[in-house]
Amino acid sequence: MDQIVRIARLEIDPAQLRDYLGFLKEEIEASIRLEPGVIMLHATARKDAPHLIQLLEVHASPAAYEAHIASPHFQKYKTGTMAMVRALELIEVDPILLAAKPTA
Repeated sequence: MDQIVRIARLEIDPAQLRDYLGFLKEEIEASIRLEPGVIMLHATARKDAPHLIQLLEVHASPAAYEAHIASPHFQKYKTGTMAMVRALELIEVDPILLAAKPTA
């Protein structure tokens, strides 16, 4: 498998969380709609600390990942949220099993 799979853990300034989530939702929607190499982008927030965000992302290949981070919608997200992100940890992972039921 040539896929790139990673987990991103982010801490967002709580005072800017609403604005951050707007950027994030717009970026994920555009990535899934426009980029065939973006296989999956899942975003979650902790119930007890909603400013702690975790993303699971799967890209078809290293080239697909490079195209993703160079895309206009990702660059808009990155520059628009730069001052909102207090901490970012990117974790490269090896998938054991990625499974989902098809949606209707």
